Amino acid sequence: AYAHERVQGGVAIIEHPDVKRMLLTMRSLEEAMRAMAYTEAVTMDLAHYGPEAERPAHQARVDLMIPVIKGWLTEIGQEMTSLGVQVHGGMGYVEETGSAQFLRDVRITSIYEGTNGIQAADLVNRKLGRDGGATMLDLLEHVSVCVNELKSAELPALQHMGAALADGLADLQASTATILAALKEDRARALGSSFDYMMQAGYLLGGWHLMRSALVAARRLAESPDNRFYQQKIATASFYAEQVLPRAGGYAGSVASGGGALAEYPVDWV
Repeated sequence: AYAHERVQGGVAIIEHPDVKRMLLTMRSLEEAMRAMAYTEAVTMDLAHYGPEAERPAHQARVDLMIPVIKGWLTEIGQEMTSLGVQVHGGMGYVEETGSAQFLRDVRITSIYEGTNGIQAADLVNRKLGRDGGATMLDLLEHVSVCVNELKSAELPALQHMGAALADGLADLQASTATILAALKEDRARALGSSFDYMMQAGYLLGGWHLMRSALVAARRLAESPDNRFYQQKIATASFYAEQVLPRAGGYAGSVASGGGALAEYPVDWV
């Protein structure tokens, strides 16, 4: 609302490309995070109340995803509230708008219930390591199904999402193999890459859920072509695929490096 009202350079600041970028980054990440959290809340219910034979698999997935949800969401929460301050400019730094309070409040979330370094170590050392990556690889099979659905869709926007998600999936599959090998050969190096792996998984899996919603929206648009909500869902997922999901590739590069420079840097130099 502030970006629509605040005028600078003769136009509302929402018209400035960088302000629009910040707001769309916030929107797309928010929707991806909510979709991930709500989806795994359903998985948690299935682990407790679903068909008895399927409960162990659902519980394994919940166990795997909890550190990603705790870690990725809280890291991104800090970025989003910081962007909220930035959109307000100087006004965001004072108490009148309230945006600075959101930034202060969210800062604790990556610390309590275990720092995010602990969440990342839990993801790699316990959750990934205990079954040799089987639960993660099973989860990634579901992502692969979504990739195929996106690529075979008629809407070009969905096809572009499919290509982006396919690249991210291949990277996370490779990173998973790298981490699993490191756990056997040099656990300290695996742990040194654990935060990057957690963030990579968050961006990829968050994008997956967002693009699943875009597939649903496309089907609903066939019945209600003027529905703005469904149009927004597809447009938001498109922005995420183009502007946000590539971040996962940077984390993939860090994981692929093996963390040698980190391990070899003398502690008394830090």
